[in-house]
Amino acid sequence: MLILASQSPRRGEILRQAGISFVVRPANVDEAFLPAESPEEYAKRVAQLKAAAIDAGPSDVVLGADTIVVIGGQILGKPQDHADAIRMLQTLSGREHEVLTGICLRHGNDTTIDLAVTRVWFLPLAHKDLEEYVATGEPMDKAGAYAIQGQASKFIQRIQGSYANVVGLPIELVRHHLRKYSDDFYVTQ
Repeated sequence: MLILASQSPRRGEILRQAGISFVVRPANVDEAFLPAESPEEYAKRVAQLKAAAIDAGPSDVVLGADTIVVIGGQILGKPQDHADAIRMLQTLSGREHEVLTGICLRHGNDTTIDLAVTRVWFLPLAHKDLEEYVATGEPMDKAGAYAIQGQASKFIQRIQGSYANVVGLPIELVRHHLRKYSDDFYVTQ
């Protein structure tokens, strides 16, 4: 059985759309950034912490994932409030940034850790656009204060890499690594 160590509805939806059966067991871990840790190291470490925090049977595979938005070496997490969301979106306006998702698959004593990177270009945004978008509430639980699959789609000029990664789970990478454990995770419909 695949165990998703996350309560993210977006990650669950991506797995369902890919035809992968799973159960959800959210992990509660300390996601604090460590001094001198690169964004790449951070995303992979938190994904590994999430996978390690879940009890699993001998035939289970636990999937931990952590998605962050990085611009100019700065991590943009989830906004704390309305003003923080506006600040993040202003930072992204008219610029390129990266979305990084660390993944960790744990099966018994075997652990696979990997990272997906997608480059995203935002159109220049007027302050009115930012205010209207933040007022919808959509950005409040999203890294970087936006949901590419939601109303923020109109702000995206282009992407390079995995769209699913920007939504929250690089399904192509997960599927690639899951194959080494078993094809039994896939449902046939």
